[in-house]
Amino acid sequence: MKKIVPDPPSSPSKTFGTCQSSHPPLFSVRADVHAEDALVHAVLLLRGIHDTVDHYCQHLAEEPGRGMLWSVMHSAETAKALVEGLLDSMTAKAVS
Repeated sequence: MKKIVPDPPSSPSKTFGTCQSSHPPLFSVRADVHAEDALVHAVLLLRGIHDTVDHYCQHLAEEPGRGMLWSVMHSAETAKALVEGLLDSMTAKAVS
């Protein structure tokens, strides 16, 4: 027997949030998310990482391990700059 209504298309997603344990992932990113929306959210997440690590390094971190935290902060800052540059490029192309 033929189906009259087709199945909806499957939407592959990127899963995350297993907490390095045996349970299935808690979260997923939908495949149909617009790239610009995802990049804006990524900038906000990277800003939060940067600000949190910066505060911790300046006020709470002891010398052993502080260098690794500064590395995390600079990596987040670099990634944020890359994503912001990509967003600026996408915006410029959309305007022209």
